[in-house]
Amino acid sequence: MDEIDRRILRELQADAALSNAELAERVGSSAPSCWRRIRSLEAAGILGPAVRLLDAAKVDCGVNVLCNIRMRDHAAESTKAFEAFVLGRPEIMDCYSMSGDWDYLLRIVAPDVAGYERFLMRVLLGHPSVATASSHFALSQTKYSTQLPV
Repeated sequence: MDEIDRRILRELQADAALSNAELAERVGSSAPSCWRRIRSLEAAGILGPAVRLLDAAKVDCGVNVLCNIRMRDHAAESTKAFEAFVLGRPEIMDCYSMSGDWDYLLRIVAPDVAGYERFLMRVLLGHPSVATASSHFALSQTKYSTQLPV
């Protein structure tokens, strides 16, 4: 990956809707070369699908909760079942397997505190692999980025 590839990645992270001609101009490349580079970055798995980001508050997902999870056990079947459960829940935005006292860290969105409580009590804590959870409500968002520093 050279500097032009890195410029392409920075520009596409900022605005994936740029036309190929606009992108080529911004990165100092010809349009055909830029197109070939994008295809190469996609083939290498560096570039994934283009998406549009939503304003969470405007689509009724304004409550952001970081939730630590402790598993009942660490058997492979339990871990697989929990991770499959997480993949199927749209309100769970991020899931990280953790070192330390907690097994997983989840970022969960909800319309309000009551909505989160329903999800926690009826769904998350109802999963047979989950022993306990600790929730931390985000009061405000100082920084949010989807752009990697390339």
